[in-house]
Amino acid sequence: MADRALRGMRLGTQSMESVHSAELAERVEVHYDCPNGHHIAMPFSVEADVPLSWECQCGALALLRDGDKPEAKDIKPQRTHWDMLLERRSIPELEELLAERLEVLRASRR
Repeated sequence: MADRALRGMRLGTQSMESVHSAELAERVEVHYDCPNGHHIAMPFSVEADVPLSWECQCGALALLRDGDKPEAKDIKPQRTHWDMLLERRSIPELEELLAERLEVLRASRR
């Protein structure tokens, strides 16, 4: 078994190819501007689809410097409990239920 062992190698962690013979893909540096004043420069392959926005280190959304602005998404307002209640009952029904509950509370206090 010792005669088949590879000496001086860590299998799976290093490539046998030398760095000198490898050709890197052409790259382009893309700049993003954060609304908080940060500037981000990211290298992308020439063939890659460049995203219109990139998350900044501060958590804000940085936009592509010379690109189109991303389309604004339609944001539906969050439904409240009152909105959901009005889907099930009308105002006169709610007034009637309120009157019934108030009567029950008044009767329990006597």
